[in-house]
Amino acid sequence: MSRLTIALDMMGGDHGPPVTVNAAVRAVTDSPNLQLLLCGDRPQLEEQLKNYSNYPEEALILVHTEQVVTMDDKPSSALRNKPRSSMRKALELVQSGEADACVSAGNTGALLAMAYYELKTLPGIDRPALISSVPAQNHKKVFLLDLGANVSCDSEILFQYAVMGSVMAEEVEGIAQPKVGLLNVGEEQIKGNDVVKHTGQILSSLPSLNYIGYIEGGDIFSNKADVVVTDGFVGNVALKACEGLGKFIISEVKRLSQKNLFTRLMARLSLPLLKKIYNRVNPDQYNGASLIGLRGIVVKSHGNASSDAFLYAIQEAVHEVDRQVPTKIKDKIERLLMERP
Repeated sequence: MSRLTIALDMMGGDHGPPVTVNAAVRAVTDSPNLQLLLCGDRPQLEEQLKNYSNYPEEALILVHTEQVVTMDDKPSSALRNKPRSSMRKALELVQSGEADACVSAGNTGALLAMAYYELKTLPGIDRPALISSVPAQNHKKVFLLDLGANVSCDSEILFQYAVMGSVMAEEVEGIAQPKVGLLNVGEEQIKGNDVVKHTGQILSSLPSLNYIGYIEGGDIFSNKADVVVTDGFVGNVALKACEGLGKFIISEVKRLSQKNLFTRLMARLSLPLLKKIYNRVNPDQYNGASLIGLRGIVVKSHGNASSDAFLYAIQEAVHEVDRQVPTKIKDKIERLLMERP
């Protein structure tokens, strides 16, 4: 098996090297064919690596960078003024072919601007989109996009999102003919604004896209659709609400289980069930939103990600490299553009 190489922005996010180094060490320990290029401040990274032993040191290559993109940096400012940042270097390594993918927990706006500048979009794609999966009924997942890359979208952009989401569901989850739904304020054809209505008309005209029509917010988790398409403003609010609900459920279960002797006893008896619930709703395991539509693979981790969550983001990047997602998106968008009336 050929070795995969992933470039990591080690300085991004709220926690930086203590989290990213831990995840990197675990990733190469679990995957013998994985090589990671650690982009960041060498002294800080070397200091963190002293905390670990018994890992394949040759699989971690330090790439020193002098600048850090902070969460407060404006995207335009980061693009102009921080060409030697860990984020920019990780993307340059993908652009040059030295890395197969990039993972960053840094500033989303700056990552989008730099990725667009360095990698450019695929033919037929006007803007990249952020996409991630959330849990659905029957132990399945549903892909939701856009999650905030573009807060305002026209019908042409939403059509492109539908195509890219369909490819992700098919290639990452192995779903044949993924069901694509358009998020709306109702299922009736008369509902929604002009952009949503026009998008629905475009998607309905494509025989090889399994478009099922409008779905409402309450249907996101119902397994009614495998892909849910919306603009970045609505998608980001929906995702953050889902994550907040998941954390609320986890905290409530913990609080109620410690309320008194009886609830502690019941919690102990139901521990296997509670663990299953926790594993389904824990937002960490769904960390790793993909910035799709680019001529390269970029995975965005949450800024406040734990080492577990950052590890999931690395694994997502590996999976997309294995499945050659950008090539599949390019091929499908070309086919569907030929189908359009």
